[in-house]
Amino acid sequence: MPYNARRAGWFRGAENFPVAPRSVLLSPAPDTVLPENTMLKTIDPLMTGELLAILSDMGHGDEIVLVDANFPAARAAQRLVRLPGIGIDRAAEAILSLFPLDDFVAAPAAVMACPDGRPEIFDDFDRLLAAAEGKPVTVAQIDRFDFYDRAEQAYAVVATGERRLYANLILKKGVLRA
Repeated sequence: MPYNARRAGWFRGAENFPVAPRSVLLSPAPDTVLPENTMLKTIDPLMTGELLAILSDMGHGDEIVLVDANFPAARAAQRLVRLPGIGIDRAAEAILSLFPLDDFVAAPAAVMACPDGRPEIFDDFDRLLAAAEGKPVTVAQIDRFDFYDRAEQAYAVVATGERRLYANLILKKGVLRA
């Protein structure tokens, strides 16, 4: 039953009709094969309806966190989207094709700092961010436990199948200008 029909109360028992909270979103099962194509023009096929809704619902300053397979995503996420078997660079590319980065802050992206130096994945993030924005983007490096804290406060977490270590990225949503 559509929401407006429930609200209008035109059917018996409308007031008792259960409505799942938005935070109870279902992700594909771990063995789900994501579609190779989509029925929408110019929309990356990795962009599921659930992920599109989350990106649309986010407001200026909200953060989305893309995480590797080792990250405790289920514990940290308010809203969790799973992209099993998908690398984080591919997920970031799909999201950044639609997602405006915040240009009101010095660093609209952040990564989990690696104590052993700069991992190669950070170069991939720099390349993807620059391609999406048309210019270099400042990326902050933050401590592991600070990263966990920010992930818990983020609007959503996208859990990828990425196996490279320290492949975690926070993106802050910007605005669309006329």
